[in-house]
Order: sequence, then C-alpha cells, then structure tokens
Amino acid sequence: MQRRAIMVDVDGVLIAHPDPLGWSAHLEDDLGISRSALHETFFERHWADVVHGRAALRDRLALALAEIAPGFSPAALIDYWFDNDSHVDRRLLGELKTLREAGFEVHLATVQEHERAAYLWDRLGLRNHFDGMHYAAALGCSKPDHAFYRAVEAAVALPPEAIFFIDDKLDNVISARECGWAAALWTGQATTRALMREAKWGHG
Repeated sequence: MQRRAIMVDVDGVLIAHPDPLGWSAHLEDDLGISRSALHETFFERHWADVVHGRAALRDRLALALAEIAPGFSPAALIDYWFDNDSHVDRRLLGELKTLREAGFEVHLATVQEHERAAYLWDRLGLRNHFDGMHYAAALGCSKPDHAFYRAVEAAVALPPEAIFFIDDKLDNVISARECGWAAALWTGQATTRALMREAKWGHG
C-alpha cells in the first residue's frame, strides 16, 4: 500500500481537559498563583519564544514567577501543569490504533515546547501509539503558518495528498487544506474514519 499518514493535533483533540478553563482552572486554589497574572507575565510575554524553541521553558517561567510568586519553583509549576494537562481521549486512541493496524502511519502534529513534547512522548507513552511527533519548538514554526505543514511533509517525506489531518481549530484546518492536505475539523462527534470518508481520503 502507498504510504499515507494521519496527522493528529494534541490539545483539544487527543488531549481534552474536562474543564473549559483547562489545566490552570484551579491554579489559584491549588498553588496560590493567579491565572490571569501567569497569563500576562508568562504566556503573553514569553510563550512565543518558548513554543518556537527560541527560549527554555524553565528560564522564562522563572522570570514570570519571580514577579508574581517569588520563591515558587518553576519545576513545581511545570509538574502541576503537565500532570493536569494529560487527559488522553482513549476512544480516539483506540480508533487510531485500528487505523495504524490497517496500514496508515499515525503521527502527532502539534504546537508544543520541548519539555511538554518530551513529557507527552515519553512519560505519557504516546511513543507507543504514534509513528512520530512533529511539534513547533523542534520545527521553529507553528500552525497555522504554512511553513509548519511544509516542515512536517519534509519530516515524513510524503506529498501533501498523502496526508490527512484533524485539528480542533478551523484556522489550522483551512491552512492545511491550502497546503494540499486533506483535513477535517475535530469536534469529537464523528470518528476519524468517518471524517476520512467525508474528505474522500484514504480509500482505494
């Protein structure tokens, strides 16, 4: 069979937090750190550099914490973050296992920095379920930039038409289609196989 790959987003697709506010929903109650302050001092100021591999997560978190929670350990916050952001959709994982057994390659295509990517791959054991992980900090670019999709194509040595992609953000799906990928918006309401059929991809 000709090589074909299914690319899967992580946050909002493979990992979906039950609380709409995500991993930091109870941050202030649990650790005494303000969600809004962390957003302002870390995510607004530093996240773009961290997620694109231009800065280390711990270094930039240390700067933010020195301002909003002096003495609080970046390592402790990272442990809390990663542990609370690891709700894997086992049903989807099972669907992907079946597709992989049917001969499709199954990869992750995600916007992550280096530490969480390693956590997902090694600690959560996603390496046992996927053929590869392609993420922003390693590629130096992120969705929906076309450069991200082209970098993934180069990494897997496949043409655009041999790739099917699922993501929960419409902008990312549209950008993938602009790059020639088959792509579907993930809502959790349809199976991957049904989305593939709807896109008329993966058969024949």
